[in-house]
Amino acid sequence: MRRFDAVLFDFGGVFTPSPFHAAERLGAELGADPARVLALVFGPYHEDTDHPWHRLERGEIPFERAREEILALGAREQVESDPYRVFALLARAGGAREARPEWVACARELRAGGYRTALVTNNAREFRDTWTRMLPVPELFDCVIDSSEVGLRKPNPAIYRLALERVGGIAPARAVFLDDFAGNVDAAVALGMRGVLVGEDPAEALAELRGLVPR
Repeated sequence: MRRFDAVLFDFGGVFTPSPFHAAERLGAELGADPARVLALVFGPYHEDTDHPWHRLERGEIPFERAREEILALGAREQVESDPYRVFALLARAGGAREARPEWVACARELRAGGYRTALVTNNAREFRDTWTRMLPVPELFDCVIDSSEVGLRKPNPAIYRLALERVGGIAPARAVFLDDFAGNVDAAVALGMRGVLVGEDPAEALAELRGLVPR
């Protein structure tokens, strides 16, 4: 018998290179503390706060306002914190052009095999047209939970509960959740889901997932 009925995927860091790794590389390029650059651009990501990036992801402010406020935060500490620099590094890594084909194939196979699938992404309204062009969304997922549309963002437990409800009323213990940020995985595990952290070598997480949800 199957141990799980549903698989919930993050987008950035799973289907594409991680923006967190890009922010860390930006810090290294600038000779700044990578952890500080990460915190300036994305805020304390293990929490749901009023940092401008968090408000952007909840759909409360537009991207350009968030960028202005993040630049101001960096200026106070004399640290470069422009989100555009992070995106440039992602583009250099191939993250802005195409999704990882092995993950697309995995999601397609799982859904075809009877698993319920969902995409649960912290994102911005301005990015939706870009990332949805990178994935055959209707083929891969039963539902999409976009933080900027639902007004909730990971790691708020409410967004996981919403995803489980919309993916078919799946119990947490019957779901696997994948993300590239440990705090988001920890929040899912606290609700009773099985968590898989996607690291810099995504093949390791893919192998772990395939062991949990055999075709």
